[in-house]
Amino acid sequence: MFNTTSLLLLLSVVGAQSREDLTVLDGGPAGTARWIDWSDPGLMLVHHLNDLTRDCLATREEEIGELKTPEAWEKRQAKVRQTLDQILGPWPARSPLNPRITGIIRNEGYRVEKIVFESMPNFHVTGALFIPEGHSGRGPAILNVIGHSAQAFRRDIYQNVILNLVHKGFVVFTIDPLGQGERLQYFDPQNGKSTVGSSTQEHSHAGLQCFLTGRSIARYFTWDGIRAIDYLLTRSEVDPNRIGVTGLSGGGTQSSYVGAIDQRVLAAAPTGFITSISRLLGSIGPQDAEQVFYRGPLLGIDHADLLEVRAPKPTLQVTTTRDFFSIQGARETAAEVRQVFEILGHPEHFDQIEDDYEHGFTKKNNEATYAFFQESLDLPGSSQETTYPFLTEQELTVTQTGQISTSLQSETVFSINRQEAGPLLQKLEESRQNLSQHLPRAVNQAKQLSGFRSPNPNMAPIFRGQYQRDGYRVEKWGLPGEGDTIIPTLVFAPDQPADQVTAWPAIIYAHDQGKTTDAAVGGTIEAIVRSGFVVAAPDLLGYGETAYELTKGHAPVQPFFNALMSGRSVAGINAGGAIGVLAFLQNRDDVKADEIGAVGFGDVAPAMLHAAAFEPQIRWLVLVESLLDYQSIVMHPHYDVNANSLVAGALSEYDLPDLLASITPRRVALLQPRTHLRTAATRDQIASSLGFVERHAMKTLRVETGKVDVEPLIRWCVSK
Repeated sequence: MFNTTSLLLLLSVVGAQSREDLTVLDGGPAGTARWIDWSDPGLMLVHHLNDLTRDCLATREEEIGELKTPEAWEKRQAKVRQTLDQILGPWPARSPLNPRITGIIRNEGYRVEKIVFESMPNFHVTGALFIPEGHSGRGPAILNVIGHSAQAFRRDIYQNVILNLVHKGFVVFTIDPLGQGERLQYFDPQNGKSTVGSSTQEHSHAGLQCFLTGRSIARYFTWDGIRAIDYLLTRSEVDPNRIGVTGLSGGGTQSSYVGAIDQRVLAAAPTGFITSISRLLGSIGPQDAEQVFYRGPLLGIDHADLLEVRAPKPTLQVTTTRDFFSIQGARETAAEVRQVFEILGHPEHFDQIEDDYEHGFTKKNNEATYAFFQESLDLPGSSQETTYPFLTEQELTVTQTGQISTSLQSETVFSINRQEAGPLLQKLEESRQNLSQHLPRAVNQAKQLSGFRSPNPNMAPIFRGQYQRDGYRVEKWGLPGEGDTIIPTLVFAPDQPADQVTAWPAIIYAHDQGKTTDAAVGGTIEAIVRSGFVVAAPDLLGYGETAYELTKGHAPVQPFFNALMSGRSVAGINAGGAIGVLAFLQNRDDVKADEIGAVGFGDVAPAMLHAAAFEPQIRWLVLVESLLDYQSIVMHPHYDVNANSLVAGALSEYDLPDLLASITPRRVALLQPRTHLRTAATRDQIASSLGFVERHAMKTLRVETGKVDVEPLIRWCVSK
């Protein structure tokens, strides 16, 4: 019978619950204690990743500081070329271009040939060749690559530069970048739009698929530019010794890459991109996938290298002072590059021009660019900018339907990357035929590729107070993570008798929605505690209190991009964090150190899987709504995943099922595993992904697709 005493007890518990503040770092109701050192938890992960990358860049700076002679710099240039080939490669074979002219426009002062060529077999590039009226013999040509615009070279600001260059006598070839103009990579013919969004989203969507195979989408952008120069050199109008390249924003990225890689480029003028990686990290952070070099800083590459490797060929760095690409970084880079040109004997071949403007073209900068090409490519004349009538988007449409996917059934970055993933996946399948050798090797490779580091805390755990509940208490802890990071953690511990300490088995309970998700009175964690466990619920980096707030319109890729520059991954870092929580629990006198398991939910589950594979002292594992595998992201055009759960390059050596298999003979339970689209996996999909794991671990792996609570799976895992 429910009496008055019971009611008063209930009201006291409810009242206490309503007053609880379970945040560990900064925040909470007014008047609660705040910690200055922990005042920006949402950026803690990014700050740490920035520090890791800057450590790599510091090593580069030490090397650069020792280079004082032409011979030393020439050796450095050879090393940079080799490194860029490693980062961007492997380069495709030079297959036939199969160029076609799909139309010709004749205007006062010039003509335009609308062109399609293949930079790789059946991988079509759309472009327009602008030829000055009355052009005769072989003259200078400029490849004009385009920034992030849906219209690509048809946009007025880009036409302005092209038309001025062609009226000054230059042959100008301009091409559609991937994901823009007539080259949408995920085109939906039903609504005439991309199925993934803007050009930046197209680039990063395909970029993640490339990174999983250990490749960079920057390869495709760069190769398109190289093959565009190949096409220019087939034209009788073009002098092969007088080639230039320029472009704004994303075009600044492409012109930097092409100018660095293709030694046929005599003069390069990248615009509105070059800064320094350190200043980029400290401001807007990494941008689209093609602007992020896979392990670039780890391998000693910064923006300056893209220009220094060209020295002493004519190079102009074009900048604006209010650009979101840091002008401070641009100036610092220019100062370093200038010294290289001086050491190599041609200081006059490098210059930086800047104007007071936002991200974009200015008349001053454009005229400096025209003058630079006129001098460098030996075509004297006036550099004054003139306004010319623009062509319409329809006039400059190259293909019949306006998209290569529907006009030419062109390959895409996704389809080519999927083909190139085939041998990697086949290699995995073959290796799995001998699991006794394959699994230890896969775990070792996973450690390396994920950038895992064993926890080595540089501070003691910090206790932040507790709340007493009926039969147990909730402790708040700041646990030391990697570097200067903090892992906010709640510990739910059963009450102890007054005269003794009882040790309990324990659980690491990591949720992608944060540590408080199941923490309420009467919730799942309470039920687990009442059944005889100590539960530690951490907010691993990037989740809960430490979640990174995305800029509106940006894909959730920036921490992932930050990490891969230094050879790390958020998943690998969080695996180390989870093992740090394990060590914390093992040091408690109310925990049985050899009876600790783990539960991982959603996007954080792959990190928990890595942790359990790396640390056998995690005795069992339950994964709830976890991604089945990485392979499906590469094999399907569309996916919906949190990039922070991925490991760049993973598919070159392992996949998530390999880590599952490696945990045997420990027990693992999967509850409602998820596909690459976050949908509930069917039995067929599970069998396809985990078939070899289920055969290998018949008695130690349990997969549930129906409505099952976490508690029975925990009981199964701990049962003998």
